[in-house]
Amino acid sequence: MYPFVRMIKEMVKFAKAEPLPVDGVHISHHRCWPWDIDLWRELNNGRTLTMYDLGRIPLAGRTGLSRTLIKNRWGLTMAGASVRYRKRIRTFARFEMRSRLVGWDDKFFYVEQSMWLGEDCANQIIYRSAVTDRSGIVSTDRVRTAIGHAGPAPALPEWVQAWIAADATRPWPPEM
Repeated sequence: MYPFVRMIKEMVKFAKAEPLPVDGVHISHHRCWPWDIDLWRELNNGRTLTMYDLGRIPLAGRTGLSRTLIKNRWGLTMAGASVRYRKRIRTFARFEMRSRLVGWDDKFFYVEQSMWLGEDCANQIIYRSAVTDRSGIVSTDRVRTAIGHAGPAPALPEWVQAWIAADATRPWPPEM
């Protein structure tokens, strides 16, 4: 089940938090509860993706994106993701989540998130996200203008560019 109570808690907790610039880092703290685990008593890989919502949604709020989405009746969708797992998050472990926008191209925003156990990174994900309206994808330039960001796009990290290039070679629809 989706963690609605946790999401409401995060939204209330950060509702009056200091605004972030579009490239700011949102930091939040969470705990791995028994309902988050798999058979090996660690954070389930699917639940990890759901937990990342708890960082991404407040990030959108603190950067002004949430208000812009509501005002323009736009939606937000995920168009791809790549995750790397390196350390187990066990039951009852407290961890830190870091969420940030690393850049954009003409259609997509790229959000990096990571979960940390002290100084050790447990996992990291890069998301490709798009803002949508009834006609489809809204250009990133239009979205940035709407939130009041006029600066240039930061150079996407090399590893993000490599992921974008690799994903472009993937057949779609998948071969049967």
